[in-house]
Amino acid sequence: MPGPRAPEERRPLLARGAPGPRRGRRAAGAAVLLVQMLERAAFFGVAANLVLYLNSKNFNWAGEQASRAALVFLGASYLLAPVGGWLADVYLGRHGAVALSLLVYLIASGLLPATAFPDGRRSFCGEMPAPELRPACPSAGCSRTSPSPYCAPTLYAGLLLLALAASSVRSNLTSFGADQVMDLGRDATRRFFNWFYWSINLGAVLSLLVVAFVQQNISFLLGYSIPVACVGLAFFIFLFATPVFITKPPTGSQVSSMLKLALQNCCPRLWQRHAARNPQSTHLVPDQRFPQPGPSHEEDIANFQVLVKILPVLVTLVPYWMVYFQMQSTYVLQGLHLHIPNIFPSSPTNSSTALRAQDSSYRIPEAWLLLANVVVVLILVPLKDHLVDPLLLRCKLLPSSLQKMALGMFFGFTSVIVAGCLERERLNYIHHNETVSQLIGKDLYYAAPLSIWWQIPQYLLIGISEIFASIPGLEFAYSEAPRSMQGAIMGIFFCLSGVGSLLGSSLVALLSLPGGWMHCPEDFGNINNCRMDLYFFLLAAIQAVTALLFIWIAGRYERAAQGPASQSGSSRDRG
Repeated sequence: MPGPRAPEERRPLLARGAPGPRRGRRAAGAAVLLVQMLERAAFFGVAANLVLYLNSKNFNWAGEQASRAALVFLGASYLLAPVGGWLADVYLGRHGAVALSLLVYLIASGLLPATAFPDGRRSFCGEMPAPELRPACPSAGCSRTSPSPYCAPTLYAGLLLLALAASSVRSNLTSFGADQVMDLGRDATRRFFNWFYWSINLGAVLSLLVVAFVQQNISFLLGYSIPVACVGLAFFIFLFATPVFITKPPTGSQVSSMLKLALQNCCPRLWQRHAARNPQSTHLVPDQRFPQPGPSHEEDIANFQVLVKILPVLVTLVPYWMVYFQMQSTYVLQGLHLHIPNIFPSSPTNSSTALRAQDSSYRIPEAWLLLANVVVVLILVPLKDHLVDPLLLRCKLLPSSLQKMALGMFFGFTSVIVAGCLERERLNYIHHNETVSQLIGKDLYYAAPLSIWWQIPQYLLIGISEIFASIPGLEFAYSEAPRSMQGAIMGIFFCLSGVGSLLGSSLVALLSLPGGWMHCPEDFGNINNCRMDLYFFLLAAIQAVTALLFIWIAGRYERAAQGPASQSGSSRDRG
């Protein structure tokens, strides 16, 4: 029978002595960071201008339909995270799950450039239906239904497959990378996570600077081919670095045990019937397919109790995620209807030259405003880590993770309030017929003469909220989870953030029904007759109410953690 270490990991054969393993671990960690950077560059390359792509003449989707699709894609890329983690735990292992996910990622991402030119669209979607000619509206208050979006089944299927692959990479690559440097000590692991977070943001910066500019000003075909190349390069690097990786086989999952305990506690009568019909399936025993011993029945019960305590905290973060994902959907839609300046403004001498200059000049990509979010994170995270937190710690004023999360909710609330005020001011210009027409790519938008730079405050505020809500939320989920459930609870954290995005999409869909604030089919892709300001204020109200609920739940959690019950459970193995 092999020793306990042999079935858990395969180490590379190294020709040299002590320095070899250290160099091999660093090479493995660097490969993971490079793969993560390329994958994030591809993901943001797909998501940043998805609203603009669907709203363009390629598909002619209405503004609310394009925003809804972006929210569904973003939500699914988080909501499906537990699926990738479960597949890795039970069947594939982390290395196999990441490799398979990158392959699916590569195939699914090819759909977008394939539909960016007419022949490709006809192959995948058929002919675009001609616009329906309808009589004029008989009364001022009559309502029209938005036409069915062209190519919706194909695009939604491709986006959901892409979201599944991205979520699987997200849920497995982080822990797989940490496995590579674990033997170098806790300091190496901490430094890996710091660089891992920076690689994510570096990929976002590169994607938003280059890919978003190409998509908006040159060609969607070229712009969406760049993410495909990034995924292909990431897949090649991951396979090429396989000999230096530490890989571990699947060890089983506690999902079935948690479901049985939930059924036993919530529905005891149903549990008794199930136990009477199939007594063997009710025993909470380790998975016998794997040589590693599973958790005992007592450990399963303890883990279930921890899950019950943590879940209310994570669930009350869902409205924050509804606000957070607006920056890649409705914030983008709002920006398309603000004045976007040219990067290379010209000074023509006559009107005909002016028209040619307007057509040929490059406009600042609206997606570049997402850089405000990324840059504020890149700057404030090290500042907070090296200056602010040590100072607060010396003064004994350092807030807990839960207190930071409440502060992050406040900044998210402020961001959406600012967005609502800006939208109300934009609509004031529209209602007074003060508009400017601007050509973005090949599409004409009627915008208010307000500069798009007025959106910077809402992007900065959502970036600050990410530092105080998202990062401490990850820290809370990781530190409060037992070691045997860290993967599951991290998956639940990402899953609930996806729920927030999908709830935001559902709210947009509800308000897009006839009579709703977002119902404006006569705009033909514009939102100048919608009331998106009221949508933003509704999100702010939802965030405010749930923030108060979160403060109450967090207070109870912290008081319970400081009581004797937490001391009696302090022997629980935490990561």
